[in-house]
Amino acid sequence: MGIRGTIYGINGPIITIRGNLGYRMNEMVYVGEKRLIGEVIGLVKGETTIQVYEETSGLRPGEPVEGAGHAISVTLAPGILYNIFDGIERPLETIAESSGAFIPRGAQVDALDTERLWQTHITVSVGDKVAAGSIIAEVPETKSIVHKVMLPPGTEGEVIRVQPDGAYTIEQELIAIRTADGGELPLSMTQHWPIRIPRPVASRYPADRPLVTGQRILDTLFPIAKGGTAALPGGFGTGKTMTQHQLAKWCDADIIIYIGCGERGNEMTNVLEEFGELVDPKSGNPLMDRTTLIANTSNMPVAAREASIYTGITLAEYYRDMGYHVAIMADSTSRWAEALRELSGRLEEMPAEEGFPAYLASRLSAFYERAGYVQNLNGTEGSVTIIGAVSPQGGDFSEPVTQNTKRFVRCFLALDKSLAYARHYPAINWLTSYSEYVKDLSSWYEEHVGSSFVDCRNRILNILTTENRLNEIVKLIGSDVLPDDQKLVLEIARVIRLGFLQQNAFHAEDTFVPMEKQLRMMEVILHLYDRCKELIDRNMPMALLRESDVFEKIIAIKYDVPNKELGMFAEYDTKIEEFYRYLMETNA
Repeated sequence: MGIRGTIYGINGPIITIRGNLGYRMNEMVYVGEKRLIGEVIGLVKGETTIQVYEETSGLRPGEPVEGAGHAISVTLAPGILYNIFDGIERPLETIAESSGAFIPRGAQVDALDTERLWQTHITVSVGDKVAAGSIIAEVPETKSIVHKVMLPPGTEGEVIRVQPDGAYTIEQELIAIRTADGGELPLSMTQHWPIRIPRPVASRYPADRPLVTGQRILDTLFPIAKGGTAALPGGFGTGKTMTQHQLAKWCDADIIIYIGCGERGNEMTNVLEEFGELVDPKSGNPLMDRTTLIANTSNMPVAAREASIYTGITLAEYYRDMGYHVAIMADSTSRWAEALRELSGRLEEMPAEEGFPAYLASRLSAFYERAGYVQNLNGTEGSVTIIGAVSPQGGDFSEPVTQNTKRFVRCFLALDKSLAYARHYPAINWLTSYSEYVKDLSSWYEEHVGSSFVDCRNRILNILTTENRLNEIVKLIGSDVLPDDQKLVLEIARVIRLGFLQQNAFHAEDTFVPMEKQLRMMEVILHLYDRCKELIDRNMPMALLRESDVFEKIIAIKYDVPNKELGMFAEYDTKIEEFYRYLMETNA
């Protein structure tokens, strides 16, 4: 039994205890007769402050508070995938079976099933030297993922006892080791890790390879590095959640951790239903076979919302340590920041801009800094990529959460309300978005896609930027007064917007586009632009060029050229040449 105290004061999710009782900072505690889960967040002389992760209605001064003796931690073992947790890793389906649709206060359930038997293959032998991160067993957790049981950080020794291959629960002994002090340490599949402490790694690698998503505007214009960070800000209805769904389905990460942080209940219901129905296009297995959902809706206690992103990132780091590439979809960090603001107000801390606490920036940076492409302690390579949605009120990107997030991410994917309402998907604004990874990834593009990829990308972006400048003139004086070379820029920019940037998530050939096809699409568009520019330079009017259907045919490439038949692009190059020769001959 841990240290016991009694409640002195209650202020929403914040309770205080009088006296120096010996609690430690960030220690997990059980509060009240119902043993609500809480965490020590403040220690001053004569007073302890605790945040409670559950509803505190009905608590009274004088009820007991018992320390657990350890920090808030997550249980790490087979059974995490294909599961749905709340913000402090309580399995929602297990709670629903016993109590119905609502989570009762003080629900005491195991994070993972301790009775289920897992078919286990032991990978070490008696006499082997093992250290932190060493893989001691393998368990087929789902059809898609093999769970690699590892030695916890901070342990090492010599294997002195090994169980035979067979079926074991997560708490049964698999091996035993003799530690440096001569003691015997039995090891099971289970680890526990504090959610606020990053798991250790051997070294970090620079961002030199992309997270391939199959979404053209991301892979080509604003790439995300594997192990990188990206922000996806946008107002209500701009498609943040749908974009994250598409990334979760198609990005080349091995495992997806989806954190629904403070979202509306009906939206999380849609996420749970859709993810349960989706099929992983790579393996043909259910997408949930490599997915974990953390559901923390807006009506759940705010303290648990604050903890949910740390729970998610810790689960991601655990699978990274096995050598997997993990992508985190945090939806949304704005709701998490609002939880920080509410807790800060309860603590009577000095508010900063818009009432957010002064430490908002440091908390955001601590979260995003846990991303990275690393060498693990066991010598394998893994990565954690964080894609955080931001929900600025009224779509105002100047508010504190968006601005502070921009400081710590290298890819900013600004969603635009006008594009979303015009049914342009993805509604990512190419003028306000940016990626600082392009230069880092250029050698990868050259080696794996084509030497002209970055140059084509830069030319495409330059045409779009020029179009924006010309549109300002058109608004003032109309398009008729523009010279033909500028009319051509507007026409090619239209081809780029409709034929390249706009993507159909429900079309078999357009929902995911391989990098090679993206490059060939850019080359064909730029080939058309170059040939048309030559014609314009020969004083041919833009109206004459528009009489051809070649522009519409190029727009339709995304549907008409199957992803596995890229040889068809030669036909479009031929059509452009025929179009060029025809105009040259008929207007010579």
